[in-house]
Parts: sequence; C-alpha cells; structure tokens
Amino acid sequence: MSGPSSSSTGTVPDTGTVTGTDNTRPDTATIWAWLDDVPDPEIPVISVVDLGIVRDVSWTEDERLLVTLTPTYSGCPATAVIALDVETALKQRGVEAVELRTQLAPPWTTDWLNDKGRDRLRAYGIAPPNPQGGVPDACPHCHSTRVSRVSQFGSTPCKAQWRCDSCLEPFDYFKCL
Repeated sequence: MSGPSSSSTGTVPDTGTVTGTDNTRPDTATIWAWLDDVPDPEIPVISVVDLGIVRDVSWTEDERLLVTLTPTYSGCPATAVIALDVETALKQRGVEAVELRTQLAPPWTTDWLNDKGRDRLRAYGIAPPNPQGGVPDACPHCHSTRVSRVSQFGSTPCKAQWRCDSCLEPFDYFKCL
C-alpha cells in the first residue's frame, strides 16, 4: 500500500497542475496532498484521506493515474459522490487520465481514520471512534467521560446519537467498524 509519503518519478509544475503534453506529471505525494483537500460528503470537516478510504495512488505504465478507494461499507450512499469528487479534483488539476478502482477487501475499518481526522471530528463536535469499544472516550464539547447513548442511529448510518451527562449537549459518535 502506498501512502501520503510515497512518490513516483516526475516533476510538479509550479502551478500545482499538470501542463502540456511533455510527460510532466505530479508525483504521488502531490496527488495525496490534492486528495487530502477532497472532503467527505457526509462529514465535510474531514477529507477522504483522513477517513482512510483512499488506499493507493500510483501511475500506470500507460500514464494513467490509478486511485484505489475502499468504501466505508458496501452500502454507503456516499460512495458514488466520493468517486466523482476525487475524479473531479484530479481533473481540475490537469490529470485527465484517471482510473478509479474500488477495493472491497480488506474491508474499511475505523482504524484507518488518521489522527488528523480524529482531531477534526472532535473539534467539529463528533466523538471519534473508540478502538477499545463502542462507547465514546469523552464528550467532544466539554471532555467529560459521563456520557449516555440516546440512539444507536444518528444522522448517518456510521454515527450514533449520544448525550453528555455533564454539559447536557447532544453529540454524534462515529461508530467503530
């Protein structure tokens, strides 16, 4: 698996876009940075990279950019929108030959959510998933550990509704998957 620190041979024009037909192309580190600007359509405070659904970025032998995406779950209603947003973001930067590949195995897990994404969720008022279990670590508003589940179902299928017993504020909890 490649990651944001991976790179391929190539040059990055000063404008941040691919220009001309002289085989200049951005390296994969630049592509990862561009994709880090693509927001998740259901939780726009985090990017598709923060969420961990961009699994790989590579250039093929025939100069196509291959982006591998793993949906958060097979029935996720945002999957098509994410694919379109990724393709649009790359084409706006001048990458015309884009191939998107969906990879279902291994299945996405909340373990793939990066630390920056967890921090952004918390700052936005959503408790990030707790790897030790299905209970939020703390209220994202006042940081109290006194919390109660209101409903297993939240505003999206990946979230549950909770309430802080200290500040009494409701909040979403990103479910562990």
